[in-house]
Amino acid sequence: MKINSQTRLCILIGNPIGHSVSPQIHNAGYQALGLNYAYLAFRVEDLRSAVDGIRGLRIRGASVTMPHKQAVIPYLDQIVPLAKKIGAVNTIVNDEGRLTGYNTDGLAAYQCLVKAGVKIQGAKIALLGAGGAARAIAFTLASKRKSGEMILMDLMEPLARSLAAEVGRKTGAGVRAASLARLGEELEDSSVLINATPIGMYPKVGSTPVPKALLRKDLAVFDIVYNPLRTRLLREAAGTGAKTIGGLEMLARQACEQFKLFTGKDAPFRIMLAAGRKGLREIKG
Repeated sequence: MKINSQTRLCILIGNPIGHSVSPQIHNAGYQALGLNYAYLAFRVEDLRSAVDGIRGLRIRGASVTMPHKQAVIPYLDQIVPLAKKIGAVNTIVNDEGRLTGYNTDGLAAYQCLVKAGVKIQGAKIALLGAGGAARAIAFTLASKRKSGEMILMDLMEPLARSLAAEVGRKTGAGVRAASLARLGEELEDSSVLINATPIGMYPKVGSTPVPKALLRKDLAVFDIVYNPLRTRLLREAAGTGAKTIGGLEMLARQACEQFKLFTGKDAPFRIMLAAGRKGLREIKG
C-alpha cells in the first residue's frame, strides 16, 4: 500500500477498539483492488469532536462501533430510512462535508443466513439480545420476510419487550418478546437461533447463552461473536449436526457493504474474510 497526498482515509471510531480486526479487513480489500485508500482505528471518547474531525479533515468514511452507534446520530446531516428505523448507525459516508449515516449490520446478518442456505421465510427465529446489533438484525430480518415469527429474548426483559413492540409497529412483522426462562420452550419449534449477545466472547470463551441440551440438528445456529472464531455455542451446535454460522463472516460482510459505500467498488469478500481470520490469529499471538 502506497500512502501519498491523494490517499483517501477511512476510519473506525469506538471505545475500546484494541481488539478490532477491521483495519486488516478493509486494508486488504483496498490492496486487492489497487485503491489509494487507507483505514485506521481510533479510540474515541469525545464523539462530537470526532465527527467534526471527519467533516473537517474530509475523511471519506467511518465505521462506528460501540458505544457510539446510537449517540452519533444527532451529529449527522441525514440518516437513510433503514438506519432511522433501527435507531443506530454503524457507517458514516462523507460527501463533501455532508455526513450520511447507514447501518450495514442487519444486511450482513441477512446475507450470512441466505448464503448458508438457511430458510427464513415462514420460519420461527429466536433472537437473543436487545442491543445495537440485535436491533439491526431484528429490523432487517423483519423487513425482508413476508411471513414467520420472531422471538426476542434478553437478560433485561424490558429492553426485549420494548424492541419487539417497536419492530412490530414499524415493520408490521410478527415479533414478540419472551422471558429467557422460556428459552427451552421457545426453541422447541424454532428453526433459527441467533445469538446477538456478547456471551461466549473472548476472554469468557467457556460461556454459552444456550444449554447444549436445547440444541438439535434441525436448529440453524448463528453466533455473531467473532472472537473466538468458533464459540462454545457453535461448537456444541455443530456437534448435533446443526448448520452453524460464525460472527467473522458477518463482520466481513458488513465491512464489504461499507467498502462499497466508501469506494463505489464491489468488495473482494473472500480476501477480506481471510484478512479478518489472519488478524484474529495475530491478536492471540
